[in-house]
Amino acid sequence: MSRLHLTPATLEVTPIYVGDTKKKKKKKKKPKKKRIEQSDPPRVGLSKIFTDGVYPEGEIQPYKDDNAWRTTSEEKRYLEKMAMEDPEVTYQNIRRAAEVHRQVRQYARKYIRPGQSLTKIAEYIENGTRALVEENGLECGVGFPTGLSLNNCAAHFTPNAGDTTILQSGDILKVDFGVHVKGRILDSAFTLTWEPTYDRLVEAVKAATDTGIREAGIDVRLGELAGYIQETMESYEVEVKGKVLPVKPIENLSGHSIGMYQIHGGKSVLLVKNEDPTKMEEGDYFAIETFGSTGRGRVVDNGDCSHFAKIIDAPRVPIRLTSAKSLLRTISTNFGTLPFCRRYLDRIGESKYLLALNHLVQQGIIQDYPPLCDAIGSMTAQFEHTILLRPTVKEVVSRGDDY
Repeated sequence: MSRLHLTPATLEVTPIYVGDTKKKKKKKKKPKKKRIEQSDPPRVGLSKIFTDGVYPEGEIQPYKDDNAWRTTSEEKRYLEKMAMEDPEVTYQNIRRAAEVHRQVRQYARKYIRPGQSLTKIAEYIENGTRALVEENGLECGVGFPTGLSLNNCAAHFTPNAGDTTILQSGDILKVDFGVHVKGRILDSAFTLTWEPTYDRLVEAVKAATDTGIREAGIDVRLGELAGYIQETMESYEVEVKGKVLPVKPIENLSGHSIGMYQIHGGKSVLLVKNEDPTKMEEGDYFAIETFGSTGRGRVVDNGDCSHFAKIIDAPRVPIRLTSAKSLLRTISTNFGTLPFCRRYLDRIGESKYLLALNHLVQQGIIQDYPPLCDAIGSMTAQFEHTILLRPTVKEVVSRGDDY
């Protein structure tokens, strides 16, 4: 029987694999990107949270009655698609401003408490707004000064430098602030109270604002819309120290359309029924803003002015004061036609500017907006949302979980 001789040179060792499969190296899973959360106080720019540049849509309300067809119209859907692709029209700028407003006010509503100065409250809101919108000159930033109007003062109050006003537990505070992205201004306001006496006043004004939003739409006449707001507001009463007081809409305040870099765009929604035949139109952008009062329901100018804005179609007049010329250049560079306040001039290093500012007002180049107040002893409340009349639906862009 012959034998097979194997030498080391010819011997080959064949490895044996169990199950005839090789061990596979496990691939390391890439860690999921952690979603960046907002800080407290709010300071994280929204581009870091919404990295795709797509911001939340507001509350959608379908058109009704004669405009109900718009919701399913292919033609109107196409117009919306074109609007979204047009960098000048795109709704994303408005929605970005709205999301800034929602996040800033979420923290502000927790932060604002009696015992704080109005100056600190204003700075808290404005610092948050600047950080979240990632302020960049006239590209984006604060839309207008933070309104912090107390009690019988309904609107246009923000503290000037040196103001020492402290918020009290019995106060009614209207918080009205704006954000803009590429000139698209988001305007929204709410009212805060800390004891229940005037809860019904606040409820009345919120309900009136919601009525205005619900009834607004393409082809709606502004005078008729005011009537719906008035009817809701006047259905409420407030009991104060055993006396029942009617809630009155403030007849000489109004909501308004909003233009590019222009807070008041030309159309007004008054709060009492009137004969204004002007219609809302497709593409209109409106602040539905209502004010209620336990007083006479009419406001007058009262107190030191803090709010100003360059007039868009201001006349070309000679400016005699050198300081006024210089101040106008500063205003044009930093604010354009957006409203500003004296604190904003202080912030950018202007000083001793009151004479020059007053001269520009007298010349009709700058518009002043003094505080607007009802009778002493009365109380006022405010709510406001910005709506967009899109071709297919109405979008309440500033709507949030809070109001």
